[in-house]
Amino acid sequence: MYLSTIGRPRTGGARTGARIGANVFALGAVSLVTDVSAEMVTAILPMYLVLGLQLSPLAYGMIDGLNTGATAVLRLVGGYLADRFRSRKAVAGTGYALSAVAKLGLLLAGRSTTGIGLAIAADRCGKGLRTAPRDALITLSTPPEALGRAFGVHRAMDSFGAFLGPLVAMAVLAAAGQSFDAVFVSSCCIGVLGVVLLVLFVRDHQDELPRTREKLDVRGLLTAAPVRRLALAAVLLGLATVGDGFVYLLLQRREDLAIGWFPLLAVGTNLGYLLLAAPIGALADRVGRLPVMVTGYLALAAVYLLLFGPVGGWPLLVLSLGLYGFFYAATDGVLMALAGPVLPERLRTTGIALIQTGQALAYLASSVLFGLAWQFVGPATAIRLAAGCVALAIVATAVLLVRLPGATRTVRTAPEDLR
Repeated sequence: MYLSTIGRPRTGGARTGARIGANVFALGAVSLVTDVSAEMVTAILPMYLVLGLQLSPLAYGMIDGLNTGATAVLRLVGGYLADRFRSRKAVAGTGYALSAVAKLGLLLAGRSTTGIGLAIAADRCGKGLRTAPRDALITLSTPPEALGRAFGVHRAMDSFGAFLGPLVAMAVLAAAGQSFDAVFVSSCCIGVLGVVLLVLFVRDHQDELPRTREKLDVRGLLTAAPVRRLALAAVLLGLATVGDGFVYLLLQRREDLAIGWFPLLAVGTNLGYLLLAAPIGALADRVGRLPVMVTGYLALAAVYLLLFGPVGGWPLLVLSLGLYGFFYAATDGVLMALAGPVLPERLRTTGIALIQTGQALAYLASSVLFGLAWQFVGPATAIRLAAGCVALAIVATAVLLVRLPGATRTVRTAPEDLR
């Protein structure tokens, strides 16, 4: 009842290909193209806002938090609508289209901080609409024992787009005489291509549940203990996570990097994510998803400590960006793989949206708080406090999630209910 037969493994050869269906690869292609579009803008924004417009760390923290926090309500709305009308592809497509068009808002905003904030909010609202339906389609197209691998493959394709995005942005800037407007227009065009790929190649999941006009039992979902534990863990981890822009700004200041090299910091992170996402996802299916995720957050704490540690120069850049890429590979898709087996198919998208919303709101608070700490106690103290928060969040997460299906061992069957 909770999982379709789409993508179930066959006996014999090509085991990996049989477990991961064409729908996962199609969604990965859409994410790849969309992330090229998104990261073209993301890679230059910290430099543009802080180094160009001279925003304070607090002001940047508020915009950076908005980048994720603005998606919170629409994640829930998108998740509910996708489950209510069983049109996950349509809801995801609306989100992808909104993000593509929002890039033109950055063009119109010019140097207006308010206009830039609104354009970023529109872009992130699009992300809020699409993320939960997309991840739900992955869980519904994959057997539970292969979810780590499926999310690993998807995130690897996604991160390849994120790897290419800053490079494309640098190429556009060089070709257009350092014109940010050219980056925004190019980003919009590439985003539209992602929508076209979704329409042509992604199949919606047609579940076998009878169609009914009854309201979805969202209250029952909220009272389910596994869902509550997952949501709480996501909030705690979100509160302990500092935005990428802050990490890259600290690296740039520590090593006094030229502005032209700044976008390559994101490239280094995404290269590590790209290379590690699929193998780490497969490892999570074999040894358990919780140990892998905890290891990822330990790597994040190490990155924070390295920013003001004894290591400097190229060793610092290589080590910190490599660990940062490992952090994303070991946590992003793995959390969703943990969620899949404990969420009923009828409410799969809503449940994923609930967990992602908690993390998004926590991230908004984290960005503002870190911006305040940077401004009033200094960046070195602020980042060390963040490392301490990561350590506390790891302990709490381990306690909350240790008994979930797939947390410490491979899932072979989906649960029959939410107990």
